[in-house]
Amino acid sequence: MPIEGAPVAGDDDGRFHIHVDGRRIAVRAGQSIAAALLQNGIVALRTTRRGKPRGLFCGIGMCFDCIVDLDGRRGVRACLEPVRDGMSIALRNEAADATG
Repeated sequence: MPIEGAPVAGDDDGRFHIHVDGRRIAVRAGQSIAAALLQNGIVALRTTRRGKPRGLFCGIGMCFDCIVDLDGRRGVRACLEPVRDGMSIALRNEAADATG
């Protein structure tokens, strides 16, 4: 479901590309990052310090299970942030972050 008020940009059909861990994927304008990732088969958006996968859970920004790094900003809730053409997303591996 598109995010209300999100601008429609990109190609005539509202599609453009974002980068996820260096991989280019097609998304539709108005989608949240979480929806775009799910549509592209990416369900584990981060791992905990104990190596457990986490992804979209509540979908309303309360649980923080869907946090990603967006264009260098850490801890962005993917369920609340609309996609933008050319954005770069890094999925979070907190187990690796904790060890160095």
